[in-house]
Amino acid sequence: MRQDAYDLMTSTGSHEACRAFENAVYGLATHRPSTGIALSAALAADPDHVAAHALKGFANLILARAELKPVAAGALADAARALTRRDGGTRDEQVLVAALEEACAGAFHAAVSVLETGFADRPATFLPFKIAHALRFMTGDRAGMLASARRAAGAAPQNGPATGFIQGCLAFALEEAGHYDDALKAGERAVSLQPDDSWGLHAVSHVHEMRADTQRGIDWLEDSRGAWSRCNNFSFHMAWHLALLHLERGDHARVLELYDDEVRPQQTDDFRDMANAVSLLWRLNRMGVHVGRRWEELSAVARGRQTDTTLIFAALHTLAALVAIGDQQAAQALVVEIEAKALGSDDQARVASEIGIPLARMLAGMGAPADRQMLDRMMLNLPKIGGSNAQRDFFILALAQALGQTGDHVGLSHVGMVRGSLKREDRLLRSIRRAAQMQPSA
Repeated sequence: MRQDAYDLMTSTGSHEACRAFENAVYGLATHRPSTGIALSAALAADPDHVAAHALKGFANLILARAELKPVAAGALADAARALTRRDGGTRDEQVLVAALEEACAGAFHAAVSVLETGFADRPATFLPFKIAHALRFMTGDRAGMLASARRAAGAAPQNGPATGFIQGCLAFALEEAGHYDDALKAGERAVSLQPDDSWGLHAVSHVHEMRADTQRGIDWLEDSRGAWSRCNNFSFHMAWHLALLHLERGDHARVLELYDDEVRPQQTDDFRDMANAVSLLWRLNRMGVHVGRRWEELSAVARGRQTDTTLIFAALHTLAALVAIGDQQAAQALVVEIEAKALGSDDQARVASEIGIPLARMLAGMGAPADRQMLDRMMLNLPKIGGSNAQRDFFILALAQALGQTGDHVGLSHVGMVRGSLKREDRLLRSIRRAAQMQPSA
C-alpha cells in the first residue's frame, strides 16, 4: 500500500506508476494537455493501477459524449478486475470504483455521495474531492459544491501540494453562491499558493465579470496568460471570458479577433468548446454584430450531435446552433430527442423533464413561458442543467428575449430582477429591454 502526494492510498507497488499517476492528477488540477499521457504512463507501468482506471472512466464521462460511455464502462470493468487481482485493493480504491459504477449508470449525484461518504474523514484527499467538485458542477449543485469545498479547505494542510487547488475550487464555489468578496480573496490566495491553478484564476475572472468590473477582469486575464494559455481546451474557455469582458465594453472587433484566434481556434466537437462558441456568437448577433460565416463551421458539429442528449446542457447549446443556422428540421428533431430523454430514469432524464424541455421549446421558437408559474419554475430549475452562472446566463438572456418578443414586459422585468441578484445589468440585457418596449404588451 502506498500513499501518494495527494493523500490517496493505492495498492500499486510501482514507484514509476505512482509518480506518473501523481503527474496525471496534477494535470487534472491544472487542465494540462499532458494529463492523458501521464495517465497512460501510469497504466503502462502498472496495468492494475486501480485509481488510474477509475480516473480514466471519470474523465470520459465528464466529456459527456454518447460514444464515450462504452469507454468509461470499459475503464470501470478494468478497475474492478484490478481490484480483484489486488485482493480487494485499498479502501480508497474501492470507493473510487464504487463511485464510478454509479456515474456510469448516469447517477452523478449518487457518485458524489459515495465519494464524500467514503472520504468523510479525509475531505481534503484531492482526487475524490476534485471529481466530486466536477460532478457537482455538471449537475448544478451549488450548495453542495460550496459545502464540500469549505470542508476540504478546512482540512487541507497549510502548504500541501493540493492546498492551492482546493482553494481555487473554494473560490469558484463561493463565486457561484454570490459571495464575491470571499471568492476574490480565496481565488487570489489559491493563485499565490499555486500559480498554475487556472481554476482559481477562472474563479476570480468570474467575480470581475459578474460585477461588470470589465477593466479589472481584462487585466486579470491578460496578466495571467502565462498560466492559462498552457491549458488544454480550458484555455478556449478562459479566452471566452476575456471576450465577454470586451463585449461589455463594446469592442466588437476585439471580440471577433479573440473568437477566431483563441475561443474557436480548432473545429472541435467538445461540448464545452461548442458552448463557448455558440453563446458568444448568439450574443454578437443580438447586439447587431455581423459574424460572417462563423456559424457555418458550427453547423456540421451541431448536426453531428443532434441526437446526443447525454448532457442536457450540451444538447441545448447544440439546439441553439441549429436554430441559428436555420435548420428547423434538425432543431425539431433534437427537441423530440430531449422529450424522449425525459422518459428515462437517470439524473439527466430528470434534468430534461424539469428544465430541458421548456428551455428547448423556447430556444426552438415554440414560445416563451405562458404564465408566471411556469416562468418561476424555469428560473428555479435552471441551475440543474449545470455549468456556471456565466454559462447559464446565455439561457437567461434567451429567455428574456423570448419574453420581450411576445410583449411580456412583466415577465421580462422578473427575469431581469432575478438575474440582477448575481450579475449587474449589462449592454445586452438593456438592448433586449429596449427592443421589448417596441412590442405591445401581452
